[in-house]
Amino acid sequence: MSEQNVKMSAARSAGQKRESMLKITMRRLCKSKPAVAGLVILLVLILIGLLSSVLAPYPFEQTDLYNTFGTPSRAHPFGTDELGRDILSRLMVGTKYSLRIGLLSVLYSSVIGIALGCISGYYGGKVDGFLMRVMDVFSAIPALVLAIAICAVLGPGINNCIISIAISGTPSFVRMARASVLNVRRMEYLEAATSINCNTAQIIAKHILPNILAPLIVLMTMSVANNILTASQLSFIGLGVQPPNPEWGAMLSAGRNYIRNYPHMVLFPGITIMLAVLSLNMVGDGLRDALDPKLKD
Repeated sequence: MSEQNVKMSAARSAGQKRESMLKITMRRLCKSKPAVAGLVILLVLILIGLLSSVLAPYPFEQTDLYNTFGTPSRAHPFGTDELGRDILSRLMVGTKYSLRIGLLSVLYSSVIGIALGCISGYYGGKVDGFLMRVMDVFSAIPALVLAIAICAVLGPGINNCIISIAISGTPSFVRMARASVLNVRRMEYLEAATSINCNTAQIIAKHILPNILAPLIVLMTMSVANNILTASQLSFIGLGVQPPNPEWGAMLSAGRNYIRNYPHMVLFPGITIMLAVLSLNMVGDGLRDALDPKLKD
């Protein structure tokens, strides 16, 4: 057999192995009813966010001063707010803002955190010590307080909200990535890669990162839920999405003054936040079990 055939056979075997692992993970995930239910809820929310301009029965900024504080009815299933705006339409449009904040903030913090964690765990020594002390400073401040402080300095708005949440969530990804790298740093395949003169970037990208992704994927899923809650809290105190754009936390903040007489103004935004966070947590739990190498089918 020629050398080229040997390489093609090895590549084909590697592809089949990756495919089989993907199938195993999906099969394990599908066996978890809570994970499947959470995934369905999450997909529905994503579709609503993407198609909110089409699905919303009314324009989210349309006011009707003759129908303020309307209770749920056939015309307005979730009622109206203090300006007569349809709450259902605002919740639908607010879905894209909340999910955007949750997903983008996790994307930014995971990319930065995983990169720093891999560098810290791989090099060790003074580099590791310096990065960990910086992370200790950030970790000493509660994530919500740090996000509020950063957002207060940068100013309110969706982009600044994403940046502040991403910065406050970066230390958790740094520590998780570093711990995972320390577990695999002495493995034989890394020594083999070093012996054939692979540079550091290749070793981290091709040999370390694929083998530490499982816990990081679970952390990313859980972090989306936490970041949606943080975004709601920032909007609740006026540092998140600014009116007239709807966001679940901002809608809760607007309705808190009328909670006794018109509880529907906070009930439906609260339920929406609960469903989004619950679905993400169920998917995260399912992924954690599905990616656990100790589990057997």
